[in-house]
Amino acid sequence: MLAFLVSSIRLGMAFLFGSTGETITEKSGHLNLGIPGVMCVGASCGCFAEYLYLSAAGPDANYFLAVFIPIIATMLGGAVMGLIFSFLTVTLRANQNVTGLALTTFGVGVSDYMIAETGAVYSKGSRFFTSSFPFAEDLGWFGELFLSHGILIYLAIIIALVSSFVLTKTRVGLNLRSVGENPATADAAGINVSRYRYAATCIGCAIAGLGGLSFIMDYLNGNWEYCIDAIGWLAIALVIFTVWKPSIAIIGSIIFGALYIASSYITGVSFASKEIFKMLPYVVTIVVLVFTSIRNKRDNQPPQSLGLSYFREER
Repeated sequence: MLAFLVSSIRLGMAFLFGSTGETITEKSGHLNLGIPGVMCVGASCGCFAEYLYLSAAGPDANYFLAVFIPIIATMLGGAVMGLIFSFLTVTLRANQNVTGLALTTFGVGVSDYMIAETGAVYSKGSRFFTSSFPFAEDLGWFGELFLSHGILIYLAIIIALVSSFVLTKTRVGLNLRSVGENPATADAAGINVSRYRYAATCIGCAIAGLGGLSFIMDYLNGNWEYCIDAIGWLAIALVIFTVWKPSIAIIGSIIFGALYIASSYITGVSFASKEIFKMLPYVVTIVVLVFTSIRNKRDNQPPQSLGLSYFREER
């Protein structure tokens, strides 16, 4: 049970990065279905940066740089994907759904290309990301459950809490939510709708990209060859499951992680049954979506302008 919970947390934090990033994006009124591609590109950029750094540094690799460089590269890769999405949907006014799906296809292709081009399918740098507190083993089950994780696990929780605070307690968050609810009214109040949507999408994609890096470096111990686009779709589902609240997503991500890997800890389960078990997060999301729709409480609904392009001339 302890091993199951630890694995659920490690996998769930990859979902949490993607969910937090997508929540920030959707609060601005942007529905970015390209999150799976963003996570693929983010993971590839981070792993490739780690590969280049370790090749240059050799055995003298510094712990801080071995972690810092991939994180920055991942966030830059994700932000560029967000910039592409924003340019197409805000400046060129392309359909958000089609653009997001195209971005997913593009991101998966770029990731596969980088893997094939470098021949690097396993990153030795994962040891830097899975390093835990040295005293964790001395604290028994408490240490293993809460203190035996790598840096990205705690970073995911911190970003989710900070994002929740900014969205609910600051003027920037209020302006962002107003852009997502009614961009015409926000524009009339002097809020630059395009600027907020650009910023929210780029920041959201930069955070989501870290989910791909976390999944590869922490959960898979550096196995770069694994296709991670399914993780991105689950991150989008988690946004609905947690009713667009990053703080609730912390617990929701662990639940999703537990449901996704539950079949691996049940003996006598066939391969086909394991794939059915992996559908559980989606089933739970559908149930939550139906329940929140029936209650029709405003706080649990998506932004009113979600997925809709804003044309100032129509104001």
